[in-house]
Amino acid sequence: MQYCWNVRLISQKHIGIKSLFCLVLMATILFSKLSIASTVDEVAQLRQIAQLAEYVGVDYASAVDNGQVINDDEYQEMLEFSELIVEKTSINNDMRLLNENASALQTAISTKQNVNIIRQFTSELRISLLAMMPDLPLPKKLLSKEAMFSLFENNCASCHGISGQGNGVLASGLKPAPTDFTDKTRAENRSLLGLFDAISNGLDDTAMPAFSQLKEQQKWSLAFYVGGLAFQSSSELIKPSQSISLQNWINYSPLILSTETEGLTKNEIEEFRANPKLLFTDQSSPLAITKTQLAAASIAYKNEEYEKAKTLAVSAYLDGFELIENSLDARDKNLRKSIEGNLINLRQALTNAQQVNQLESLMEVTVRQLNDAEELLTETTLSNEALFTASLVILLREGLEALLVVLALMTVLVRTKRHDALKYVHFGWLSALLAGFTTWAVAQSMISISGASREVMEGIAAMLAAVMLFYVGIWMHSKTNAEHWQAYIQKHINTQLEAGTLWGLAVLSFIAVYREVFETVLFYQSLLTQASTTQYSFVIGGFLFGIAVLSIIAWGMFKYSVKLPIARFFSTTTYLLLALSFILMGKAVSALQEAAVIGISPLPITVEIDWIGVGSTWEGIMAQLTILVLFIAYMYRSRRKQIII
Repeated sequence: MQYCWNVRLISQKHIGIKSLFCLVLMATILFSKLSIASTVDEVAQLRQIAQLAEYVGVDYASAVDNGQVINDDEYQEMLEFSELIVEKTSINNDMRLLNENASALQTAISTKQNVNIIRQFTSELRISLLAMMPDLPLPKKLLSKEAMFSLFENNCASCHGISGQGNGVLASGLKPAPTDFTDKTRAENRSLLGLFDAISNGLDDTAMPAFSQLKEQQKWSLAFYVGGLAFQSSSELIKPSQSISLQNWINYSPLILSTETEGLTKNEIEEFRANPKLLFTDQSSPLAITKTQLAAASIAYKNEEYEKAKTLAVSAYLDGFELIENSLDARDKNLRKSIEGNLINLRQALTNAQQVNQLESLMEVTVRQLNDAEELLTETTLSNEALFTASLVILLREGLEALLVVLALMTVLVRTKRHDALKYVHFGWLSALLAGFTTWAVAQSMISISGASREVMEGIAAMLAAVMLFYVGIWMHSKTNAEHWQAYIQKHINTQLEAGTLWGLAVLSFIAVYREVFETVLFYQSLLTQASTTQYSFVIGGFLFGIAVLSIIAWGMFKYSVKLPIARFFSTTTYLLLALSFILMGKAVSALQEAAVIGISPLPITVEIDWIGVGSTWEGIMAQLTILVLFIAYMYRSRRKQIII
């Protein structure tokens, strides 16, 4: 456990901090591993049942017609699959209701009921299963149309045919016959999730294998490709509907979408199935994500899925609106504040079943404001001055705290004559830069990191840093007396620091910087979408000027601090670390509130000072007051000891 460092550099008396930190870290890792282990198998089981149910609903029509078996092989497959669904839903007591529905489906198939009855059973079964599953990490983009066709040709055409009609060179010897993806009736009852699962896992008792060698993006691209073969794309591109999330586009069949979703026409569904890149193009817009997630939250609320509605509302802010706040501030700061407040109010209203009227009114106002914001941001690009200023503010706001933490660690090491330990601090912040950019790159190409996960990560990191800085500040204050410092030097100056202590410095440096990097990159990425290519130089100019400002601050503080008398140095550094601890604690609470981990209890008055982490909630104020009260109590106790001595 290299993260569990010895804190002897600070004080031999407080070795309990090390043990406590180790225990918390180990418990967190163990809990996360157990949670993952306990849910992965369950989700895989639910996905498989949903896949089987959809397959039955789609293919039953080719097995039975008017109460008569028209294809014995297909009918036997329907019986086998329905039996398998019953078997899988009987394993767990939590699936009792699902098992009853599965048994009803099995009975309906055995008695050769009408296809509409079968599809009603399978549809209800899938909807229940999907409600029990977490949302999937979705691709950021699909492969090109040419790449998708090549993928289909190399992996699927031998069975399904080059045009997807189920007439490949191997088709005649296969039972059941390969799927005809151009059959529109069949395609209208097939979800993209079902196609993705068939590609990923194969189908039992059929010739369909699992394409486990393909990457996730390739599997999704194949699913979208074959899912669109039955539909025609118009020559004119239409703007994607904002009434449903991409997750629901994938989870449900076109037939379910057209009957269960208000404001979504059959023509739209066919257009998006035939040309799915329309969905991914617009999904990249932060405001489009905000409106889509709010619409999905409203649907979840109407379905009495209140926790899901709250999660979607959190995503509407963190995955969408937050990314354009800096750009909107440059145009209309009051509009930005109003939208931000309404999004928080919506989150709270969505958890209360009794606030239907208030929710509808608030949703209408918020969507109207989002449309106003979209017009502001798209009617013209930001001015050169606004881009420069926004770029500068982003870097200063996100980088100043990290700089001060790293600088404080470095000056302490210099004043304690431990120049050899500086390399650990440098290793920490340089690793954080690399890790931050790597995380962003992975989030862009391989996995989807939600805004909520990002905020939780930032909140926990800020809270850890706040506690550690507060502790270091207390230690610094204890050395403000010159005699105490000389005694400390005599005792420790020649002591070789243990590896755990030095790596502890690296970890603190890493935490301080990493929590800022990923979010900073996202903010700049969003800012660039508001600029024309000819204006990129102003964004870069603001960034470089910000680096220059931070460099001057670092140079000035370092030069001044190392020349201070030792008592003054420790005294000044104490209050700097206390201020940083105060700021980070406020921002930690704010981040966890935005991720809906901590509740929001607004103050009777609005007081927001972003630079020092002060917000208008009781939780944030109380957390920051705790830092101040503890420090004051420590100061009072120290002075009493001095008087007694």
